[in-house]
Amino acid sequence: MPPKSKRATSSRAATVARRAPTQAESEEDLDQNASTASTTRPVAKRKQVQLADDADLVLAKCRELRDDLRRQSAKKDDESDYADASASEEDETTLATLSSPNKKARVGETKPLASLKSQKIVEVTEMNTTEVMEGIEHVAINIAKQVLGKRGFQLEIPSRASSNQIYVPELDRIVLGDKRGTRSFLNVKESRKAAITTRVLQLIHSVLLKRIHITKRDLFYTDVKLFVDQSESDGVLDDVATMIGCTRSNLHVVASDKGLVVGRISFYEDGDFIDCTKMGVGGKAIPPYIDKIENIQSDAEFVLLVEKEAAYMRMAEDRFYNRYPCIVITAKGQPDVATRMFLSRLTAELKIPVLGLVDSDPYGLKILSVYMSGSKNMSYDSASLTTPDIKWLGLRPSDLNRYDLPDQCRLDMTENDIKCGKELLKEEFIMKNPRWMKELEIMVKTKKKAEIQALSSFGFQYITEEYLPRKLREGDWI
Repeated sequence: MPPKSKRATSSRAATVARRAPTQAESEEDLDQNASTASTTRPVAKRKQVQLADDADLVLAKCRELRDDLRRQSAKKDDESDYADASASEEDETTLATLSSPNKKARVGETKPLASLKSQKIVEVTEMNTTEVMEGIEHVAINIAKQVLGKRGFQLEIPSRASSNQIYVPELDRIVLGDKRGTRSFLNVKESRKAAITTRVLQLIHSVLLKRIHITKRDLFYTDVKLFVDQSESDGVLDDVATMIGCTRSNLHVVASDKGLVVGRISFYEDGDFIDCTKMGVGGKAIPPYIDKIENIQSDAEFVLLVEKEAAYMRMAEDRFYNRYPCIVITAKGQPDVATRMFLSRLTAELKIPVLGLVDSDPYGLKILSVYMSGSKNMSYDSASLTTPDIKWLGLRPSDLNRYDLPDQCRLDMTENDIKCGKELLKEEFIMKNPRWMKELEIMVKTKKKAEIQALSSFGFQYITEEYLPRKLREGDWI
């Protein structure tokens, strides 16, 4: 009998090895299978990076701010727990329960506040898909009953008019009052808006039924003849959210992504692991589906909120977040809903301070105000869209002289700039902070403004190598 070739012997040995793994290999496979089957997602270990030599010195005051923030948060949680217990006994709502992130309002519930005297506010709450669908179906049933009664139909909708937008000092944000309006199909002036509202309700219900998300542009193109302009369908979206009592994101209709994030944070997005230190120079686009983000992990000391994309790109390319552990976020100007909601969630879960870096002009300050106190258009959902107590790091009017910014980099304010600055001086969120008032007064008095990029006159990397480290080391924020 001819001897077997070496190739045949090797092939058979490999087959045997595949069929009969060693005990150690079997145990390893079992461990891997158990890990895969586990309901708890594994936390990936981030690669260790070299911090700046002066990191401890630079971040000392920032860490004090972080620790103070966490102590205040813990104190509020204790007060909120006590208030919740008292409310259940006395059957009344207090400011503490309204401010608590763990307390959810009932659909359409109004809340009394001390500063508003007898006036109440309306706030929406997070709802799951089934709850939103049931809310839409409830509206549809009411419409059907009115039509069957040969009365046409009329919708009752919370008013989002400017006169119903209220800034509440206790909450430090803009909220929606309890005034309501009607939209009647039998009224010639209101019939088209009533038709658009019912059409949007129908489209949203079909989207929720399929458990998918669409953009506001998608919604507009489903019935261009009726909507005519996207602003019509966009406005009705907010009306529907207030009618149902849910956040706008719960309707599964979102705006295109705009914000960017890079730095010391990781999370799972719809099952995919995202490490924002490994997303290239441009970072990660902030998804419009914030509800799909889970298991957020971070070792950052603070969040750096940047107005301009150009400044953000400088920090991303220089890997500033590795030298001084932080998370860098930008909405490329006026913030969108997704970026505001993402920032609010980060600070609620990580409990780290947010430092704002904006242009030294009235519009930079307005952008900070939207992040902090909310916007009038979305006042009904301000609880989930606002991030209180953002610190103004720069570029501040006093920095122009303090850092000897060249005269050619100091721009003359326009008449509109000056008018906007004077109007801001009358805003409550500015008046409550004397140091902000002082900075804004300097701006209006000197009639000079400057962009963040003006710091590049000292060198392209001056902002990451000199300006920010000095600001952080001195705790120079207000």
